[in-house]
Amino acid sequence: MCTPCCISQLACCCGSAACSCCCNCCPKIKQSTGTRIMYAFYFLLVTIVCCIMMSPTVEKELRDHIPFYSELCERMNAGENCKTLVGYSAVYKVCFGMACFFLFFAFFTIRVNNSTGCRAAVHNGFWLLKFIVLVACCAGGFFIPGQETFLEVWRYIGAIGGFIFLLIQLMMLVEFAHRWNTNWNSGVKYNRLWYAALAFVTLMLFSGAVAALVFMGVFYTDPEACLLNKIFLGINGSLCFIVSLLAISPCIQKLQPTSGLLQPGVISVYVMYLTFSAFSSKPKEMVERNGVNTTVCVFPLNAGTESDKKIVTIFGTIILFGCILYSCLTSTTRRSSAALRVCRNSEPEAERARCCFCFGDDTDDCDEEKTGGGQNVVYDEREATIYTYSYFHTVFFLGSLYVMMTVTNWFHYDNHKIEKLLDGSWSVFWIKMVSCWVCLFLYMWTLFAPMVCPKRFEA
Repeated sequence: MCTPCCISQLACCCGSAACSCCCNCCPKIKQSTGTRIMYAFYFLLVTIVCCIMMSPTVEKELRDHIPFYSELCERMNAGENCKTLVGYSAVYKVCFGMACFFLFFAFFTIRVNNSTGCRAAVHNGFWLLKFIVLVACCAGGFFIPGQETFLEVWRYIGAIGGFIFLLIQLMMLVEFAHRWNTNWNSGVKYNRLWYAALAFVTLMLFSGAVAALVFMGVFYTDPEACLLNKIFLGINGSLCFIVSLLAISPCIQKLQPTSGLLQPGVISVYVMYLTFSAFSSKPKEMVERNGVNTTVCVFPLNAGTESDKKIVTIFGTIILFGCILYSCLTSTTRRSSAALRVCRNSEPEAERARCCFCFGDDTDDCDEEKTGGGQNVVYDEREATIYTYSYFHTVFFLGSLYVMMTVTNWFHYDNHKIEKLLDGSWSVFWIKMVSCWVCLFLYMWTLFAPMVCPKRFEA
């Protein structure tokens, strides 16, 4: 019964129709949401391929279980045992193709204001053709002449782009904290339960931050070693305390009445997470005790068996790429774009307090169409786009560079394996530690910005 329905939906892959699921029992989906999900799926698919390329375990399994594996690699001109298809250089080439794919669409969709034009149709449809183009771009990276020069130059371009994406990610976190507080504060005047919810969540956030601080003080410090850990733990904890006092200070409250403890609570939790991640990414320190070299200042699981290390690595990888996808999808709305420019949204605020405020308001009036017996698609961009298409692809372009640098361990790429993603290096440690300070600085800037640039924040 599902076969005719699925066949009828194949048209959306080769044409300009909005992509929808096979079954009409699926809930309706907005065109803007479906399109972003599809691009995120492409992004995630290439990311998984990059992780596989950096995994010697997968390479060994393929070599052991695929018949005539060596002969197949030779016919593909991929070197002995497909050596050119694995390692950091292969990841650089694949990510180069993905970055070119999104960069092309960033230029192609400039000044697209609604979904009725031909360029918008290409952006919102033709999924099978775009997938073929993406695969061709990724494969084309392996045929670039002058591989050594290309890899050297592309590495520094990737580092710059990855850092810019990291800044966007941190700015979106600050915007998320302010939006959360504003949304729930809007419900206080109608229902006092929202005030209780604000107080409860704020208490939980600060409790989590303090618990993380104590946890790192116990496991990531040592009386005889780990001086950097002690210094940075004290600095980051003190900065979180300072921004919390600033948020409720009278001078800030006068200009921003909605400023409260929820925002510094969110920032503090994230800073503690980044601090923990930085400590986990630092090369291990050894101390000689009773004539035996002992590893100190490590996460208990990370010092255990190989299975424990795999659990930590998998969990950390899921969190990492979940944050990347969230940043790519949420930083492209018009409201978020205004936040990145550090100015108040020009549209009038009409907040309605909701628990899931970050997923948008489903009460918008939009045209709805039935697509060939399949899922209902809501065409919500015929009048104006919900997000900026060009900026959307630019964020994914930068995200491609960030994934490339993260999977290859930034500048410590030699002999790196995806299984050792969390084993640590000094470059990763400093990147994460600097990210803590940038995040705190961005939040403090949002507190002082109305004093410095009052005209940009006029309603």
